Amino acid sequence: MAAALGAVYTLGGRVADAVPLLTQALEQTTATEMVGFQALCGLSLGEAHLLADRLEEAHTLAERALAHAREHQERGHQAYALRLLGEIAARHDPPENEPAETHYQQALALADELGMRPLVAHCHLGLGLLSLTIGRGEQARSELSAAIALYRAMEMTFWLPQAEVPLAQV
Repeated sequence: MAAALGAVYTLGGRVADAVPLLTQALEQTTATEMVGFQALCGLSLGEAHLLADRLEEAHTLAERALAHAREHQERGHQAYALRLLGEIAARHDPPENEPAETHYQQALALADELGMRPLVAHCHLGLGLLSLTIGRGEQARSELSAAIALYRAMEMTFWLPQAEVPLAQV
């Protein structure tokens, strides 16, 4: 329950409440050798650290989750870890353009192969925002439009403004 509640707190922007719960969940899954939940808990905690601008902690957790997911053939978690690594690289000041783009593209390819449409949309959003940041207007327009189309098709209205507002700037 701690992992689920922590993930909800993260999505709601309550990072200070999320981190202790997600840390507890990761420690419990590791101590009890609940292999199937370790990557998920690490990714959730990594997302919380990213939102708190703790990029080093987020990067460490994402790398561990990726290694764990690869070792245990958890391809969905691999895709999420790659997207998180893309987000982290894109958030650096200045952005680490090449690693961010590579991670997003790898996540996008894997998510598309696995039919993970929400993650595909998030990858397009990340690529669009990165392209906008580095001055690639046409690529930004294409990626953001793809994200918007997917979000609309899946009725993920929460995410629409995050793609529509930047698209209006292109």
